[in-house]
Amino acid sequence: MELRIYYEDTDAGGVVYHARYLGFFERGRTEFFRAHGLSVRDLHDEGSIFPVVRMEIDFRSPARLDDLVRVETELLETGKTSFVMGQRLVRIADGKLLVEGKVTLVCTGPELKAKRLPAPLLAVAGKSE
Repeated sequence: MELRIYYEDTDAGGVVYHARYLGFFERGRTEFFRAHGLSVRDLHDEGSIFPVVRMEIDFRSPARLDDLVRVETELLETGKTSFVMGQRLVRIADGKLLVEGKVTLVCTGPELKAKRLPAPLLAVAGKSE
């Protein structure tokens, strides 16, 4: 997923405010699912919610106003009720890695109790129930 860095994304130092990367990564995960034929909305409506339970982020180099960046997202591992995604933010102009991270999400129902990952998500991982 590509996106442009806008003024609203930056801090007083003229670089992307650290918390904004969380939003960029969230959008990247949603677009990853969409690219694999899954809709987060549909999964939600079918009773599967995916709260973040762990996140690791390494800030390598700052993104700046007007940079065009790419969020790269991959599914690293799946368990019975959770999965881990790897994400990277890369500046398109020079290919420089700016931020990388891993995020763990757990599948829950509306009552927020862990439940098995839905079959369509397992299919993306190349697994079956």
